[in-house]
Amino acid sequence: MRRTALARVSRRVAAVSLVSLGLWLAPGAPAGAEPLVPAKADGAVRIATFNVSLYRDAAGALVADLDAGSDQAHAIAEIIQRVRPDVLLLNEIDHDPQGRAVALLQERYLAEPHNGAAPVFYPHRFVAPVNTGQPSGHDLNRDGKVDAQGGPDAWGYGVHPGQYGMAVLSKLAIDTEAVRTFQHFRWADMPGAKLPDDPATEAPGDWYGPDILRALPLSSKSHWDVPLRLEDGRALHLLASHPTPPGFDGPEDRNGRRNHDEIRLWADYVTPGAADYLYDDRGGRGGLDDRAAFVIAGDLNADPDDGDATAAIAQLLDHPRIETQPEPASDGAVAAARRQGGANDRQWGDPATDTADFNDGAPSGAGGVGNLRVDYVLPGGPGVTIVAAGVFWPDPDSRVFRLVGDYPFPSSDHRLVWVDVRVGE
Repeated sequence: MRRTALARVSRRVAAVSLVSLGLWLAPGAPAGAEPLVPAKADGAVRIATFNVSLYRDAAGALVADLDAGSDQAHAIAEIIQRVRPDVLLLNEIDHDPQGRAVALLQERYLAEPHNGAAPVFYPHRFVAPVNTGQPSGHDLNRDGKVDAQGGPDAWGYGVHPGQYGMAVLSKLAIDTEAVRTFQHFRWADMPGAKLPDDPATEAPGDWYGPDILRALPLSSKSHWDVPLRLEDGRALHLLASHPTPPGFDGPEDRNGRRNHDEIRLWADYVTPGAADYLYDDRGGRGGLDDRAAFVIAGDLNADPDDGDATAAIAQLLDHPRIETQPEPASDGAVAAARRQGGANDRQWGDPATDTADFNDGAPSGAGGVGNLRVDYVLPGGPGVTIVAAGVFWPDPDSRVFRLVGDYPFPSSDHRLVWVDVRVGE
């Protein structure tokens, strides 16, 4: 059952105290609006990650939906307007080469008020290709056939190129010339990689043959280092990714091992001297300068206490250069775990920190695992501190519960996670 010991209480004290500080309105909220999110602290930067589930099963379908008018996108926009992050990473927004989906989201949704929530504008954006849906030409799942249109045999699971993509929206300027992407870094080039193993043989790490390993990227989508310019000119590096979920495979554990090493990439990247092996898509080598401020953000598909990737996320949560307190939390997540029961009653983690509603009643996908903490904003580096944090997950008594709801969800099965970061000298 869920932990009720002192360890659980101590983890939640700071986070709940911050959630209860929602006595103030977020900047830009109208007078008289319901206080949902604390006002941003002076000198802080609010950074958020949000898996928005804006994916479709055909290329171009998302652009068509956003152009025609999407109730889902309106709900997502209102959530973003109520939290009002300075920097926002979107996971699961289909990538199109012209960036039309992201432009439509800004122009038709974020720029329009919603139920008293004021418009929000992001003048700076970063989008880039991802590995999802890119045909590999190989039988990666060993089902005896090669899927020509993606699916399980794509370099990252997706039924068309760009499905489940990523995008960065920012009020801070992006140093586009200094952006590093790691879309094509090969998994086999990571020293000590946890390559999937064929249980029918004695050889280790041999699920994929040499011809596959010569091309197989580590990243199921991509890994991005996006430098943001603070008001004083210093850089804050947004380290964005969306590792594959650690399931939907067999005893070879190809997805679980990939999830671990996708998370490990960032752990190595922020550890001085640990990422000398790493090369980016332009040939640059090595990790992040140890004097740099950074924030690791995204749907990392790993919970510290429950599910299949607890050891994977510990690489970041236990990292000496990463700040983790206070933890983002919400009362709505507690209410959801209690209301939905099922697998939630058998979990060990604190339900207040859950960020995804994997409802047991869902007919497919992750149904049956219970709600989990899988979305993270983890700052670190010299002088970096967390001054406030939260998860936008209203409880059922809130008038904006309609934005998150229960399955089928009006916005997404994930919740927006935000952290206010201060970068000192």
